[in-house]
Amino acid sequence: MTETPAPLHGVTVVDISSSYAAPTASMYLGDMGADVIKIEPLRGDDARGWGPPFLNGEAAWFLSVNRNKKSLCLDIRTDDGRDVLFRMLETADVFIENLNPAKLERHGLGLDTLRKTFPRLVICALSGFGLDGPDAHLPGYDLIAQARSGMMSVTGDAGVPQRVSTALSDIAAGTVAAYAIAAALVRQQKHGVGEVVDVSLLDADLAFMAPRIASYLAGDPEPRPCGGTDSVVSIYQPFGTSDRPVVVAVGNDRIWQRACAALGLEELAADPELASNAGRRSRRAEVVAAFEAVLSTMTCADALKALQDVGVPCAPISSLSEVVDDPQVQAREAIVTQPHPRAGDFRGVGSPWRLGTQTDRTPRLSAPLQGEHGREILTGVGFEAQAIDELVEAGVVWLP
Repeated sequence: MTETPAPLHGVTVVDISSSYAAPTASMYLGDMGADVIKIEPLRGDDARGWGPPFLNGEAAWFLSVNRNKKSLCLDIRTDDGRDVLFRMLETADVFIENLNPAKLERHGLGLDTLRKTFPRLVICALSGFGLDGPDAHLPGYDLIAQARSGMMSVTGDAGVPQRVSTALSDIAAGTVAAYAIAAALVRQQKHGVGEVVDVSLLDADLAFMAPRIASYLAGDPEPRPCGGTDSVVSIYQPFGTSDRPVVVAVGNDRIWQRACAALGLEELAADPELASNAGRRSRRAEVVAAFEAVLSTMTCADALKALQDVGVPCAPISSLSEVVDDPQVQAREAIVTQPHPRAGDFRGVGSPWRLGTQTDRTPRLSAPLQGEHGREILTGVGFEAQAIDELVEAGVVWLP
């Protein structure tokens, strides 16, 4: 199939954000073909120091979220730095930031000012708690959002709330932001108007909690940590086998019948009280114990074969060493290699979608070196070589 331009080809994104959430948004826009200019402080993005591990000085965390971008180190706190930024925004389509609103105002970058100056611009403000409300001024991190959203209250073993052990809130908020920005770009292209996209870590985590919150508001008791089980579906959890754990998901009554047949639990399958999930939930301890008794005598491979042969969703609990070698993961080319000038061939997770017209999943650009494209970017918005040198001499721009 012939390659066609990516969906956001020709869109210019200026991103002054740091850390992980907002850079996820700009990376996904870059994966969709947008030209992303990453503006870093003179010291570089905080995530450049998030390690070990480092690959020849480059942090793996930074590399994982900054492909398909070009880097300019600019001090936007200065008048000259702000003038450079504004010149870039004159021709940009999207502006992404994750600064505290008070800091934006101090730097002359308040949202009202930006909207008046650049009425066509799509502005994404990504924060811990959003642009309004009593806690809008508070800083936010993944851990804080997981705690405030109630996610930690239902995660972990009974009585021990735990954080989901990845940058869940950041990735969720960045994904939501990319989706909302893309929607705003459609309107911008049709009607020439901009938008302020307001995304918070807390709101993104609340979206993850939607079924739990809905159940609670509908009358369910206050939920507590329950390990790997589900609050509604009675068989939706890990089980031990003779060699390693598996997970089994009995998502409907037909799967229940098939699972019972596969495990030789015909008596349970014939019990009319267990024919619906509500009945199985009321006798959860009994049902779980029956599954445990059978699965504990089987090897993982035998259990998976018995269940998968009759269409019961199940899987082993994979370690990361198994994940990266998983035939399905490899077949989907979910792990991509980014040739990097300093880190070498960096391997990381690619964009979580496939477009039929885009067959090559290799990133167009590796994550940039700090300030790598500064002169190129400034030249592209009209700065002569002497003017660039003056900005460097004044400490407004840093070039490697």
